Amino acid sequence: MSSTLLEVTRASHEEVERFERLIVKDLQTEPATNKDRLHQSHRVRNMIEQIIDTTHKLVDIYEDKDGARKDEIAALGGQTATGTNVFSAFYDRLKEIREYHRRHPAARAIIDTGDEYEQLLKEEPQIEFSGEEGSGRYLDLHELFNEYINSKFGEPIEYTAYLNVFSEPQKIPRKAKTTRRYLEYLQKLLEYLVYFFERTEPLQDLDRIFSKVTSEFEEEWTLGKVEGWENNGQENGSAPENYTVIDLDYYSTAEELMVVGPEKLKEALGALGLKTGGTIQQRAERLFLTKNISLEKLDRKHFAKGSWKPEQNSVVATSHVGDVKEIALLEAKIRRLCDLLDETIVRTRENVEKKQALTYEEMEAEREEDDVQAESESDDEDQQIYNPLKLPMGWDGKPIPYWLYKLHGLGQEFKCEICGNHSYWGRRAYERHFKEWRHQHGMRCLGIPNTKNFNEITSIEEAKLLWERIQERQGVNKWRPDLEEEYEDQEGNIYNKKTYTDLQRQGLI
Repeated sequence: MSSTLLEVTRASHEEVERFERLIVKDLQTEPATNKDRLHQSHRVRNMIEQIIDTTHKLVDIYEDKDGARKDEIAALGGQTATGTNVFSAFYDRLKEIREYHRRHPAARAIIDTGDEYEQLLKEEPQIEFSGEEGSGRYLDLHELFNEYINSKFGEPIEYTAYLNVFSEPQKIPRKAKTTRRYLEYLQKLLEYLVYFFERTEPLQDLDRIFSKVTSEFEEEWTLGKVEGWENNGQENGSAPENYTVIDLDYYSTAEELMVVGPEKLKEALGALGLKTGGTIQQRAERLFLTKNISLEKLDRKHFAKGSWKPEQNSVVATSHVGDVKEIALLEAKIRRLCDLLDETIVRTRENVEKKQALTYEEMEAEREEDDVQAESESDDEDQQIYNPLKLPMGWDGKPIPYWLYKLHGLGQEFKCEICGNHSYWGRRAYERHFKEWRHQHGMRCLGIPNTKNFNEITSIEEAKLLWERIQERQGVNKWRPDLEEEYEDQEGNIYNKKTYTDLQRQGLI
């Protein structure tokens, strides 16, 4: 049919827009559990990938390398290669449609209601986790741990100790890191961490993270400040690493190589097992031979007596600067991933330590308890809470019984002006609030002590009037010194202060 390509373009744009709306709708829902969050992230990730694939197809259509789109648009306007006009093209198209419906009389128009796309929001993606990983809560590094403790660059330690050191490869001695086995170990470790990170954080853009790590690494490598590889791996006394002192790709002649100096040339020659004597020019020429010729094919007269032979030592694989740089870059990426997975590493360590303190029976009981809890959580999630009366929730997360609601009078509302017109539902909550912080704060703002005299008083005016009356009553009953203060004369007679003062003035006392 002539409009197939344009129809595909329209349908592709519609599909992209639908996926975008679904992503927004899905992300607006707050997941209740960590499992729901993981499923939501993977659903969104899958829809993003479908948008990317559809967009690539649209780009190919718009580029129109074979000219099919251009011909189809021209055909719609009647500009065909046969020279037919618009009306001829229209009637040809009408004839095709009629012929189709004549051959298929039972055909019906398909109305897309979008239900198929809505089903994607209820999908639970299948995410593969090992039993040790616990649905993405813990790392499973046992295989890499066994490789670490059985290698020359590792040490015989416990699994819990390995969880502390695997994220710090820069602390391994540099001499032990220039072997092919260490390079393969780093590649396996990085591969597992990337795989785990993609399963637990599917919405993170690892390519962007690694591109930033690589750019920062290149700057530090140029300055010789990479942690664990300072001075770009130059270290005296290490044969393979000393070879990295001089990168022969930067030099086109032996004369240019003489600029690095006799000592550097001597170190590089000694690292390869070549003779280190002679003038600076002879050293440069001898080292420059290794640029285009492998050590296996080099004449044996250039090797020092008793020196290590390349075919007898496995470190020749990492003797080139490019291999050492690759190892350093792998370490940088691993450190960055471990920073992102720091909480998971801590949880893994705590889980391993907890398991070591449990017996087999306790571990089995805990596993059964976790399974029952997971099943109950899934059942609770599937059951929708029916609460038409909007009753308060009980301790079990379900609405309380209606008789209990009526017994406590929770349908009765009490407002307190002193608390800022806050509402209290039920007599019990209303009586209790007089001793709570909100009411006490309101009374302090009014300058009135929150005593029992003010219980059941919720109006500010009533509280002020009552406080004034209490103050007046306290004024009548308060102690008056002129009438109640007692004095005694020389004969032992007792008078109050006023009487004593009057008699003293008259000279009677």
